[in-house]
Amino acid sequence: MTETKLLRKQLATHLEGGEAFTPVVEMLKKISYEDVNTRPANLPYSFYELFFHVVFTQKDIVKFSCSDDYTEPKWPDFYWPKEKTCKNAQEWETLKAEYLTDRERLKIFLLDESNSLLKPVKNGKDEQTLLREIMLVIEHTAYHTGQMLVVLRLLNLH
Repeated sequence: MTETKLLRKQLATHLEGGEAFTPVVEMLKKISYEDVNTRPANLPYSFYELFFHVVFTQKDIVKFSCSDDYTEPKWPDFYWPKEKTCKNAQEWETLKAEYLTDRERLKIFLLDESNSLLKPVKNGKDEQTLLREIMLVIEHTAYHTGQMLVVLRLLNLH
């Protein structure tokens, strides 16, 4: 296996999470819809708000990297939920499915060797390469994974 293939494989593994922390998919198993909107005492966010932000940001990076019709969302307005609570269980299930679908789309794009790691992505300029965008998703998700884990602990779910 070439070094580039190994790098792509390792990055794909990190997209899945869990190399040094609890994977998002494991946390999703621990929280029910009934608990996603609860803001633990003295925290400015719920699990839902954090997860929405992770999902939206990942989706934005997927579109930025892969789509012909990308429009940059307004920061920070669109990156956090307008409503502070998830309306119903179906909306929650849809959000979880979007996270998994977009992560898989990004992983497939990453593993496709016809997509250069070091050239700008479809809507990128200069240093906005596939490698950079993948690292952004990994770092951003890892950062908020820690916050989501704190919420789970404060709700006695972890």
